[in-house]
Amino acid sequence: MPRLFTGFEIPPELAFDLSLMRGGMSGARWIDPENYHITLRFIGDVDHAMARDISSSLACIRREPCEITIDGLSTFGGDRPRALIARVQGTSPLVEMQGEQERLVRRLGLAPEPRKFSPHVTLARLRGTPASHVAYFLGSRGLFTSRKFTARRFVLYSARDSVGGGPYVVEAAYPLG
Repeated sequence: MPRLFTGFEIPPELAFDLSLMRGGMSGARWIDPENYHITLRFIGDVDHAMARDISSSLACIRREPCEITIDGLSTFGGDRPRALIARVQGTSPLVEMQGEQERLVRRLGLAPEPRKFSPHVTLARLRGTPASHVAYFLGSRGLFTSRKFTARRFVLYSARDSVGGGPYVVEAAYPLG
């Protein structure tokens, strides 16, 4: 049974820039740069018939290329940080793309995504990292310069059902424009 999600790939030169943030924080499990992505819709574990239906339905999406802006570093988890992320601006085209994919998978019978869409690139998963260490890390790298790229396709990824963080496999790619 595949574990699926859709997303935008991060261009190699931007992945390299983001990878320079790695290191210097205890309890961080750093994501390999080749696994950086922006999740649009986490689908989860589905059977092979549903995976084929999802793949076919995604092929019907017609959208223009989407400009993506990464504008800083942050975390998820509040006082108990669980992930270090690069924030992505939630522009209208990006939010509309995510919304269309949400509607599509719901029409196929999948449950709604319970979490609010918060576009980001996960850089590290944190376990037991004190909030003070994370604050110091973010403060020391606070001059992160905004980066932009144009997403010319979105992809359907599969993942192992382990602890997250890859490796991810591109199962299908859908051009934009």
